[in-house]
Amino acid sequence: MYVYTQCVVQQGVGEPASRLPRAERRQQILAAATDAFARSGFAATGLDDVAKAAGITRAILYRHFESKTDLYRTVLNRARQHLNDAVGKAPYSERIIDDLVAAAAQDPAGFRLLFHQAAREPQFRSDTDHFNSLMVAMAYQHLAASVPDPPWAQWAAHMAPSITITAITSWLDAGQPDPGLAAAAIRHVLRSVTEAARHATNQV
Repeated sequence: MYVYTQCVVQQGVGEPASRLPRAERRQQILAAATDAFARSGFAATGLDDVAKAAGITRAILYRHFESKTDLYRTVLNRARQHLNDAVGKAPYSERIIDDLVAAAAQDPAGFRLLFHQAAREPQFRSDTDHFNSLMVAMAYQHLAASVPDPPWAQWAAHMAPSITITAITSWLDAGQPDPGLAAAAIRHVLRSVTEAARHATNQV
């Protein structure tokens, strides 16, 4: 027992982690890893950092995840699933902005990780690009009817997700002011993009 306690102290935890059901422990690790990866990125975050944040030893972490890459992919999938659950499978509409804001407020670290940190990691960039391409496709379907010139509709469709993600991230950075007004403010900005595309179409 003395040896075990000393090993835990060396890991920087201070005392043995209490026993938790396996599923609950896994979620605890994923939450700690999400915060750690969102703060410092994949390369700069070690498994010791995650273990310390979760209040466990590295040995316990390895019982749940084979490697840092395995853990990171699981964290990304978890963040993506949270977002999918919030947005749902309904057709694209302006309501999606409310859902995205709510999802970001519920899981700020996951939102930052998915849309910012993961996009900077070469081996995980494809996952983020795929998700963004789906958002662009949804936006284009919504915009095509109101912006008849296809190239300008594509321009607006690419702008919409980029602006939305940046706006939501800036809202998180500002301390999430007036949550009830955040989605409306973002929609106001997006409408200006649509109007710009319509104006450009009329000039063609």
